[in-house]
Amino acid sequence: MPFFLFVNSVFCPVRSNTESLNDTKEIVLKTSNGVKLGIEVLKEDTGYVEILKNKRLGLITNPTGVDSNLKSTTDILYENPAFNLVALFAPEHGIRGEVLAGKHVSKIVDEKTKLPVYSIYGKTRCPTEEMLSEIDVLLFDIQDIGARTYTYISTLFYAMESAAKYGKEFVVLDRPNPLGGFNIEGPIIKEEHKSFIGLFDIPLVHGMTIGEMAKFIREEYKIELKLTVVPMKVWTRNMIWDDTSLDWVPTSPHIPTVESAFLYATTGTIGSANLCNGVGYTLPFELIGSEWIDPNKFAEKLNAKNIPGVKFQPYWFKPFYFSFKDKELGGIRLVLTDKRTFKPVKTALEILTSLESLYPGKYIPSKDFNEIWGVDYILDEIREGKNVDEIIKKWEIELNEFNEKREKYLIYK
Repeated sequence: MPFFLFVNSVFCPVRSNTESLNDTKEIVLKTSNGVKLGIEVLKEDTGYVEILKNKRLGLITNPTGVDSNLKSTTDILYENPAFNLVALFAPEHGIRGEVLAGKHVSKIVDEKTKLPVYSIYGKTRCPTEEMLSEIDVLLFDIQDIGARTYTYISTLFYAMESAAKYGKEFVVLDRPNPLGGFNIEGPIIKEEHKSFIGLFDIPLVHGMTIGEMAKFIREEYKIELKLTVVPMKVWTRNMIWDDTSLDWVPTSPHIPTVESAFLYATTGTIGSANLCNGVGYTLPFELIGSEWIDPNKFAEKLNAKNIPGVKFQPYWFKPFYFSFKDKELGGIRLVLTDKRTFKPVKTALEILTSLESLYPGKYIPSKDFNEIWGVDYILDEIREGKNVDEIIKKWEIELNEFNEKREKYLIYK
């Protein structure tokens, strides 16, 4: 699973960014039906088809790269004579989603199209000059889940850098941010904590679509690249996934549902050396548990806080695989009651501070805890007895600054 995750939200009115960034075409079209994805707009809009005419295409995608009828973007491009698809590029989990988190992807041939599949989650995470030698345009069509630590946006960053380095055009087929476009939470990552689960200066929850993120990356990191973002139709910033009328496709083996996508941004930041976040059981990212937690006390403590959008069920479980295989654990199940008011990162802090209150010093963070959060003070603040609002206050100014910065890259109202 692309990695872990995320605190105070900033809700700000945003203007539509109708000014193109030089070579980026991004006119928002509307229809009376459900959300139309970038791949569907690409098929229908002759202007975008013209951009790709007579050019050899390479596609970075995975099982989430589908249209609203769940037809693969790979097949759509391969079968349409207007497009010349010549190569595929596999991120973490592979083109078909068959590779577990953290496992390297090998170079293979796609069985259906017989096209070469190059791994960009193996010996290299950047498309190499050799991989790109037979293409003119690199396309990106992957569903993100709105969290900094989910590695697909790091793949986007590296792919854009490689395309610029080797003189290739870059096209992003846009998709919804399932968490919506207004909620941004958490600290901005510090330089010393940057890694593949946090490469650039954004908060834990960023509130951008993958197309908006591409614009942000290009301009903020001065990547000299011919970029085209093919926008969605109908999608607006206040939409969460439930509003799109789209079917959810698991974005990785441990994000099987929309609920797990929302909760990844909470429990992904918490799973550690002695806490299980449900990975290895049937409810990935929907649980927090350990052998030393009393489920009833823990649930009672959290429910008393009246945390928006979520309630907590006492829960006992025994993981089938991964770190806590065959161990009997007690804890809580997170049950979303209102995805619009739910704040993933703030909820993570509420859980951590409650754990510290009930079991002082018992929580042992994973070695990459600071990389996940992007700062090195979270656990210290909790151990010192700071409340959630006090911790959030530490990044309010930089979060507001980020919100102002990102505004010029937003495509949708």
